[in-house]
Amino acid sequence: MALDLDAIRRAARLLEAGQLVGMPTETVYGLAADAGDPDAVAAIFTAKGRPSNHPVIVHVARDADLSQWAGGVPDEARRLIDAFWPGPLTLILKRAPQVPAAVTGGQDSVGLRCPSHPVALALLEEFRGGQGGLAAPSANRFGRVSPTTAQHVIEEFGAPGHGPLAAVLDGGQSEVGIESTIVDLSRLHTLGPVLLRPGRISAQQIAGALDRPLATPDRGAPRVSGSLEAHYAPATPVALLEPDRLANVVETLRVRGRRIVTMGYSADARPSLQMPADPDGYAHALYAGLRTLDQQGAELIIVERPPQAPEWQGVNDRLQRAAFDSAGVLERLLA
Repeated sequence: MALDLDAIRRAARLLEAGQLVGMPTETVYGLAADAGDPDAVAAIFTAKGRPSNHPVIVHVARDADLSQWAGGVPDEARRLIDAFWPGPLTLILKRAPQVPAAVTGGQDSVGLRCPSHPVALALLEEFRGGQGGLAAPSANRFGRVSPTTAQHVIEEFGAPGHGPLAAVLDGGQSEVGIESTIVDLSRLHTLGPVLLRPGRISAQQIAGALDRPLATPDRGAPRVSGSLEAHYAPATPVALLEPDRLANVVETLRVRGRRIVTMGYSADARPSLQMPADPDGYAHALYAGLRTLDQQGAELIIVERPPQAPEWQGVNDRLQRAAFDSAGVLERLLA
């Protein structure tokens, strides 16, 4: 894509001045601020309504000096960086002493990522000469559906100058469509690498690059973005249904006059919104699809549960969190 270098330079100067900027990445759009400026990071939390103990991921340029952020970069991290950066992978490492507590949620670890979106990379290379870091959680109100277009960001926060944003860079629709995979490398000596959040880059790919399996999160795992049980949720309740139940339940509710909309991938499901049948295509369309259905004035969004195969893990994770606070809604409508 053609880069608007003037817009990128203006955005970098705004960020250096402590302002907030909507920033495209290949995963979702981020609400970016200077990660080295505690006041700027605090403005992210205020705009999103995000709990102050919830850490944010620091986005860095290709050639950034990671010692500014991490207390050490183990060999395992170097192997994953070589294999997957720039790309949708966040590494949790021990924090460097100078990292603001607002970035880490007061923890002794920090999340780092180098995104692959060309606009994001150009912005990071321009910002502070390529040696700064941008805190950039998803550009939406806390707990709601992440944005995958610049228009989604404006719908959340208002046009630049009419809300908390000083600028929004338009990088088209996010290619991946769900947030990055997060791997904890901060406790290698005791637990080894731990998968904290699934995403486009699979656990199998990471295990292959490290030549060792990944552990699952334990009670001592660092808090990370998107790890709450309820997250990524539209205002309309969401229910997940097995494919073999979908048609009967939908017909029952419609006969009763219930206002429902459906999201499905099966050819015979005839959903309100037809989703791609492959995991990457589904992920790419997921958040835009939820936003579209959320605007239909329905009582319930019914989602045909995707396959449980490993390559669908990231999609299933986001849908389960989107539906978590809607437990019991479907049963009440059927009662």
